[in-house]
Amino acid sequence: MLRSLILALGLMTIPLAVAAQEAVVFDYAGSFEDASFGVENAIINRGLVIDYTSHVGDMLNRTGADVGATEQLFDNAQIFLFCSAAVSRRVMEADPMNIVHCPYGIFIAERDGAVMIGHRDYPDGPMQEVEALLDAIILEAMAD
Repeated sequence: MLRSLILALGLMTIPLAVAAQEAVVFDYAGSFEDASFGVENAIINRGLVIDYTSHVGDMLNRTGADVGATEQLFDNAQIFLFCSAAVSRRVMEADPMNIVHCPYGIFIAERDGAVMIGHRDYPDGPMQEVEALLDAIILEAMAD
C-alpha cells in the first residue's frame, strides 16, 4: 500500500516538471515597439509567415480585474507564432512527436521599462535546430 501511494505521488509530480519549461531570454536595449518591429521583420526576412500574433500583455491587462489581480505583469507583451516548413519537416522526421513544439514562438515583453526578447528552451537533439533558428531571428532583430 505504501509503495502504491509513493508511486502515485511521484506520478502526480511528472506533469509539473514537464510544464516548468525554461526560457532563453535576451535583454534588448531599445523600445518595445522597436523590438517587436525587428522580430517581425527578421521572421519575414527568412520567408516565414507569422500565423498569429498573441497580444498577451493586452489580454492580461484587460482581464486582470476580472480575475482579482492586483498587479500588472507587463507594460507590453506579445508573442509571434510561426513555423518553418523545412525545419519542421526535419525535426519531425527525426521524431514525429516533435509536433508538440509547433508552431514556434518568439516573445517580446516589457516590465518596468526593461525589454526582453526570447523563446522557450527546446529539448536537446533535433529541436536544437529550431532553437538555433529562433536565436538567429532574435539576434537579427537586436542588430537592427
